[in-house]
Amino acid sequence: MSDNKRMLILPADLVRKVDENRGDMSAAEFIEFLIDSRFNEVETREETSYVAKEEFKAFEDGMRDLFRSFLDFFLSYGLEMGRPSSKAGLEELSHKLRGLEDQLGSGKDDSLAKIKWK
Repeated sequence: MSDNKRMLILPADLVRKVDENRGDMSAAEFIEFLIDSRFNEVETREETSYVAKEEFKAFEDGMRDLFRSFLDFFLSYGLEMGRPSSKAGLEELSHKLRGLEDQLGSGKDDSLAKIKWK
């Protein structure tokens, strides 16, 4: 803050609120803190981006497809390398994946999804 000082006329109720809440700060420091924090809050709010429900659903479907492709690749790779696979192991994995797919697919379509991107 510069040495150049000005007088600001404020309502008595506002001065009382400042004095009640400023703690160890001077009134000028407290008002400057409030103004700075408000500007920072507005800047932060402007930087926040939200994703539409349809965009999130498309992202979720894309990730699910990517996961399936990834799994197919590693299963194929394992079979090509000649590692013996037990049928029970594949059935167990298939059962777990179906359970996961059912669990992921059971979400309500009307639910809101918000993602904050940084």
